[in-house]
Amino acid sequence: MSNTFGNFFRVTTFGESHGKAMGCVVDGCPAGLALDPLDFEADMSRRRPGQIKFSSPRKEIDEVEILSGVFEGVTLGTPITLLVHNQDQNPQDYDDLKDVFRLGHADFTYQAKYGIRDHRGGGRASGRETVARVAAGVIAKKILAKLDISISAHVHPALDEEMLQHIINEKDSIGSSIRCQVAGLKAGMGQPVFSKLSSDLLGAIASIGGVRGVEFGQGIKAATMRGSRHNPIDKGILGGISDGNIISLQVHFKPPSSIGIGGRHDHVIAPRATVVVEAMVALVVVDHIFYSFSDTINGVIKNYKS
Repeated sequence: MSNTFGNFFRVTTFGESHGKAMGCVVDGCPAGLALDPLDFEADMSRRRPGQIKFSSPRKEIDEVEILSGVFEGVTLGTPITLLVHNQDQNPQDYDDLKDVFRLGHADFTYQAKYGIRDHRGGGRASGRETVARVAAGVIAKKILAKLDISISAHVHPALDEEMLQHIINEKDSIGSSIRCQVAGLKAGMGQPVFSKLSSDLLGAIASIGGVRGVEFGQGIKAATMRGSRHNPIDKGILGGISDGNIISLQVHFKPPSSIGIGGRHDHVIAPRATVVVEAMVALVVVDHIFYSFSDTINGVIKNYKS
């Protein structure tokens, strides 16, 4: 089940970086949601390689094909299968790495776990796996939009292009950070103990390759603050449950591990990862909203009779 995420809104991703295709199966999407392949273009473009100066030069169209779960432009309530073909694979770029465990990569750990690994661009451990997450996130965002809930992320702080160019010239990489906000989520979403909204967000975001830290609100600064100062500004999630205020979080990425070797790689993660963070946050929020339908007997009755 390590490739499946969620409880009531479930997503299973599949595919390898240099295999035939990437994709996902979304189960739990309600019937009646308008969904068209064009809906995916904006977010897929934000994640697509080759769009910014400091990203991988790999050229992928990343068009989403809807294989199931949609009829005449509307979801059926059945599993939705989304497929994205890999069209610019260069597996030969990795031939020299077939018997090499690269520093900072999952090469050794995958080999240790499975006794076999796909060395072509890291296989499932590649950042390309996130194309399926973004596709699923588009559906989650469409559901949230119906509820007037929005999610937005941006690079934080701004990256210095001159410094980044120096990093590239040195065949090196650099770490980066993203700030993400959730607006419009009403109070009462989330579970109080082992499935807190905060802990599920943490786990979802930490599952993105390269993430090394996630902070909520004031983050680690809270460890140096007094309660009299922190309590009034500690908003968004309290006791693992949303309080109706904007939820703010910061995501920190390590420098990409692929440096000074063959293949096509990003020199910094955050610019292409903003939409990935949004997708994972959207999946968690939708899952918790669906979860909340069973929180009270009145909620069960209302949703059953509606």
